[in-house]
Amino acid sequence: MEKLTRFEVTRLISARALQLSLGASPLIEQEKGVSLYELAKLELEKKVLPLAVMRAYPNGEIRRIDVS
Repeated sequence: MEKLTRFEVTRLISARALQLSLGASPLIEQEKGVSLYELAKLELEKKVLPLAVMRAYPNGEIRRIDVS
């Protein structure tokens, strides 16, 4: 798997935190006192997010990078 940039990581965490705040079910067991941001970060670290990054390169190539 290709390494994600810090901007891609931030975008994935914030998108998942938004989903959780709108009522999406957590993909890992939620610990008491954990914020939605921290929960989204844990889901990314455990590679359970069903999200992907579409990375466009200057030569016109587009590559899909699965997070899970």
